Amino acid sequence: MKILTTNPASEPAKVLYSRCTVDLKSGSIHHEDVPCQNLEDVLGGFGRSFQLLAKRCITNAYSEQNPLIVNTGLLTGSSAMTGMRTYFSGYSPIKESKKGLPAAIWSTGSGNFGAKFKWTGLDELIFENRSEKPLYAIISESPDGPKVELKAADHLLGLTSHEKMMVIQKEYSDAHFATIGQAGENWENVYMGAIALSTDNQLKSGEDKMRFAGRGGMGSLMGYKNILALVALSSDKIRPLTPEVQKVNINVVKGGGSGRLQPISRGGGGGTWAAYDVLQAFHAVPTNNFRPQGGDLPEKLFRENVEKQYDIISQACMRCGITCHNNIHEKREDGSKGPFLAKFDYEPLNLLGTNIGIHDAGQAAKLIHLSDNYGMDSISLGVTISYILSYNDRHPEKPLLNGATFGDFSKIMELIDLAGHGKMPEIGKGSKRLSESTGETSYAYHVKGLELPAYQPETNPGYAWAIAGGHMSMGTYGLLTREGKSDMDSWVEGITRTKLQIVGFDMIGLCKFFDITKGICTQMVLDCLKSEFNIDVTTDELSEAVRRAFLLGLALELRQGYDKSEYTLPAEVWEKPNPNIKLPNITTPEFIAELQERVWAVFEPELAGVLAGYGLSTLAV
Repeated sequence: MKILTTNPASEPAKVLYSRCTVDLKSGSIHHEDVPCQNLEDVLGGFGRSFQLLAKRCITNAYSEQNPLIVNTGLLTGSSAMTGMRTYFSGYSPIKESKKGLPAAIWSTGSGNFGAKFKWTGLDELIFENRSEKPLYAIISESPDGPKVELKAADHLLGLTSHEKMMVIQKEYSDAHFATIGQAGENWENVYMGAIALSTDNQLKSGEDKMRFAGRGGMGSLMGYKNILALVALSSDKIRPLTPEVQKVNINVVKGGGSGRLQPISRGGGGGTWAAYDVLQAFHAVPTNNFRPQGGDLPEKLFRENVEKQYDIISQACMRCGITCHNNIHEKREDGSKGPFLAKFDYEPLNLLGTNIGIHDAGQAAKLIHLSDNYGMDSISLGVTISYILSYNDRHPEKPLLNGATFGDFSKIMELIDLAGHGKMPEIGKGSKRLSESTGETSYAYHVKGLELPAYQPETNPGYAWAIAGGHMSMGTYGLLTREGKSDMDSWVEGITRTKLQIVGFDMIGLCKFFDITKGICTQMVLDCLKSEFNIDVTTDELSEAVRRAFLLGLALELRQGYDKSEYTLPAEVWEKPNPNIKLPNITTPEFIAELQERVWAVFEPELAGVLAGYGLSTLAV
């Protein structure tokens, strides 16, 4: 990226990013430096890619006109804590409107691929059209600038996401990788394919400790294009730590946004896993397809209970001090660490554990391991399976598929195995399509075609306006449980103003744990931008850019055929209120109706001109 100004908000065209466009049909590769149109372009991530997607009229995700966009954020690869994110954008195979049109989406993950990608000198890679043969792409640095090559990938076919990395690492020892598994290869029957991102821990240990860009099926889109892997090959270019950034990093590690995620030994809650403890206090841990039973079953997967039987190591991404995840190993008889089993984060542990009736950590680890290696989004996978189990409970005389029920580990494992190999499209295409085929949609826990994360929708009506994965693009998931807000004014303000700001992290290259409570509009972010790039922006300018990007995402949903009736929660939430959840009921039909009216009253006047504001007036909302 070439930054020729200190004021990118006022002079965005003086910031140029390096783009490479690859035509997979012809094999042509084109490099260019592109002047930014606005601050969203400068920040990067979905803020830039959605502007490109807005120019495409896509009616089928699996079409040559649907690009796969790979980019980074401005702070990816910087010395700022958590600056490791890579973004994958396109029109989603799994998220669609009732009119059958795919929604624009992005997915993001950490690991070291993003930094290596950025250090090659490339800011954005766009794959156009489709290759007839399986390929992998090498992004590398050269004396003449970033270089992109395509190579045959027949030897990678049929391998898991982890195995692909282990094979190509032998040829590119100083690289990092992004790969798909068998799920992405079987894109016709799997719409929830994820993209795995390599980590230093994984490549050194040989254990499958990957990160994932999971939401929205970008791994399936990558598979459709016949790209099996990306290789980012560069020398490390991390900047020396300045006093200003060092101060920020210390604040990130010790601050309120991430302090609760620190290991128990440091006074934290033990990573994202701690959400179990927080939500169980209200009996709001999703259980048996988002129907908490009110008992203590979720406590079997509390960390304190799991570590009696397994070895648990709290770990962080490379160069990050936020130890948000936990690696689970078998524990030998002498108490020493045994073989690696899986990485436990709250989402996969709940949705491939408690929410499908699995309360044994070892069994949950095996299911997470399968999901990861086949390269499936654990959220979409877990929620679609929980729908099947709920349906079978209701219809024991004529169950779906293999007749699996809650807690039936062997049959659930069989479902995941078949789905990962593309042999069970009923699962691979997601809960929306499956529930429509059965005619029982009320207990299919998705919003706008994308499965819900592991937070009860009764606690978060803000899901309805999220433009990507629920809790990651609308930060209202803690508004009731953590902040105790049950009044209408707080929810309208949260959805339309304050809590949508969380999407800013998916523009700038930082993990949300940088400061999950406030978004990117903080002095800490300003200090990093000044120190790393000598640019000056204000928190107001950042806030306005984030809001414009969010509203464009919302406008693109409407353009793709979504109507207001789809901005709601699964019907079971109000049709059968769960008496076991010990929180104020804010999802009554009356509350939802008023919330919809007031939220749209704020958004609609702005949405009318959003696409026109991007020079796209011919594409009416």
